[in-house]
Amino acid sequence: MAALLYRLGRFCFRRRWTITALWVALLIAVGVGGAALSGPTSNSFTIPGTQAQKAMDLMEQRFPDTHAGGATAVVVFAAPDGRTLNDPDATAAVRQSLDRLRRDAEVADVLDPFDAMAVSPDGRYALAQVTYKVPMGDIPKGARATLESAASIGRSAGLTVESGGDALQEPSASSTGEIIGLAVAALVLVITFGSVLAAGLPLVSALIGVGIGVSAITATTGFVDLSSNTSVLATMLGLAVAIDYALLIVSRHREELAAGRSAQEAAGLAVGTAGSAVVFAGLTVVIALAGLSVAGLPILTQMGLAAAATVAVAVLIALTLLPACLGFAGQRLQPRRRAHSLDTSAGRRWAGLVTRRPLTVLLTAAVALAALAIPALDLRLGMPDDGSAAPATTQRKAYDLVTKGFGPGHNGPLLVVVDTKGTGSAEGPGRRTAERLAPLSGVAAVTPAVLNQAGDTALLTVIPSTAPDSTATGRLVSTIRDLPAPAGATVSVTGRTAINLDMSTKLGKALVPYLTLIVVLAFLLLVLAFRSILVPLKAALGFLLTLGATFGAVVAVFQWGWLSTALGVQTTGPIVSVMPVFLVGVLFGLAMDYQVFLATRVREEFVHGASPTQAVVAGVGHGARVVTAAAIIMISVFAGFVPSTDPMIKMMGFALAVGVALDAFVVRMAVIPALLALLGRSAWWLPRWIDRVLPDVDIEGARLVTHAPEATDAPPAELVRN
Repeated sequence: MAALLYRLGRFCFRRRWTITALWVALLIAVGVGGAALSGPTSNSFTIPGTQAQKAMDLMEQRFPDTHAGGATAVVVFAAPDGRTLNDPDATAAVRQSLDRLRRDAEVADVLDPFDAMAVSPDGRYALAQVTYKVPMGDIPKGARATLESAASIGRSAGLTVESGGDALQEPSASSTGEIIGLAVAALVLVITFGSVLAAGLPLVSALIGVGIGVSAITATTGFVDLSSNTSVLATMLGLAVAIDYALLIVSRHREELAAGRSAQEAAGLAVGTAGSAVVFAGLTVVIALAGLSVAGLPILTQMGLAAAATVAVAVLIALTLLPACLGFAGQRLQPRRRAHSLDTSAGRRWAGLVTRRPLTVLLTAAVALAALAIPALDLRLGMPDDGSAAPATTQRKAYDLVTKGFGPGHNGPLLVVVDTKGTGSAEGPGRRTAERLAPLSGVAAVTPAVLNQAGDTALLTVIPSTAPDSTATGRLVSTIRDLPAPAGATVSVTGRTAINLDMSTKLGKALVPYLTLIVVLAFLLLVLAFRSILVPLKAALGFLLTLGATFGAVVAVFQWGWLSTALGVQTTGPIVSVMPVFLVGVLFGLAMDYQVFLATRVREEFVHGASPTQAVVAGVGHGARVVTAAAIIMISVFAGFVPSTDPMIKMMGFALAVGVALDAFVVRMAVIPALLALLGRSAWWLPRWIDRVLPDVDIEGARLVTHAPEATDAPPAELVRN
């Protein structure tokens, strides 16, 4: 592989105008296609195979007038002390507010609390439900503005009016996170290289790669329903890995220039050696992201495949467009020799310390990570609701008003569907189901069964006595599902609370198979790359340490409330169900990036004749600068999302920032070098029968060594012989 990439790097260097023109043309073509073919995005999601989803699909078929798949909003009216909503002026204000909502073209139905008996026993609170024609996340801004204007009518009459529900969820939009990340990346790159020109190359190549990836995703929306989060994830990861890969190749190019190579030869060697690491690092990221499809959630599958494709584009750009750009820069990237020698001194000193006391470093790091992972034993999964919103938001105020006036269970009613499958009337089975549910522990109320037009399906609403995210509510859902159904009927439970519970269960079950899949595939890939059993095994075990410590930090902050004030965490509760699977995939890909960057350089030194300890010192000395710069860029980008008021975004940003910091600076820079020093030559041991079977991909570039700097286009003698 190194020989092939060496030739590719030199070719792109020589044909820089052609290569650059091709990439620019592709960017323009995809951009035009994205603008012409783009369609609407959606934030709605399905969880195929679960009872809640099947019941929801059945409701949409049998009760089309209810718009079961549409978004909902809850409008809570509260009268001031000494008054009730039954007062004529208060009643009139409530109905005027609801009339304003009914005039909205996006509204399918508005349930009047006075007609639906949704007024609290003391008469001070009323609960109106608004159903929309479109799913949550697809509500236009005008509809949310109508909610606010309707609330203002009630407020002008002296009432307290707050709104909640999934209709208020804002669609994902571009944030300043990308801008902050690019600004930090530019600063770190300038400091790392000491050159504006050298710092600009990774940024330019990254922007072109992300532009192509996101434009392609935008064009795809004209044919496939994609989540609005798809392009956000692709942008975030595409920028991060593209800058990383370019950083690695440009760093190696400048090292070769400092060693006296010609610019063309330096570019060829950089792509042949560092480019090999980029290929394998990119493959591990692609495997991790594409593997998100194992979870069985279409939204995760879409996000994973789109991000994986963007990463693949980043790899191709690093191997082709970047050496072409190096051709334009020429000798101007030549580092000052003194500065170049200082670049690796800190890394060498650290590696020397680790190799002198490897067991102490290893035990200290492992114990610290294990201690940080302890809170993860209490990990509870759930989905955010209005109860986890910031206290100052109208959603949280509405949630608290409902709890105060009606009880916590009214914030998450359960929908029970009784289906007779067209064999008879559902009236009897519906009535008997209601009679069985009413006396159950944890049930506050059960509404009478409502039949569909055909009469073969009954719909009941069950109000739990506990909050939607409580374990008691989860047990109630299980209890209802375990009850025997009336003869000739099937009973299923759905509603937002049941959907969230099923999602948490499905994702929880998918976590171990997903983790196993990506670890095994990446292990095989790294065995091929490093021709070693123990190095890939250590990489996987190191990732598990990172993962456990990251989960522990997330639970401690967002579930237990540690450092919540400092980090602006206003409410604590279960960890978002999607987060563990998402975090495993993204962190694993990034962790393997750092592993490949460092281990490739260590193996290169070892293959070229250095002793195991010398190889660790030299390899870490050269690679530490790149890994440190890459990690700081990613940490800064992810940390930029922590101040977000969205609990899910805040949690994701914190988890990724902590995970990258722990993996880069503790696992890859301390644990792995210590293990390599302890194992010595055995770290690179490979059974002979496996060695004979595996192809030699030459990731460390052993065939590119010991040839003089060249000014001609002829390849080294070693390449000719091979």
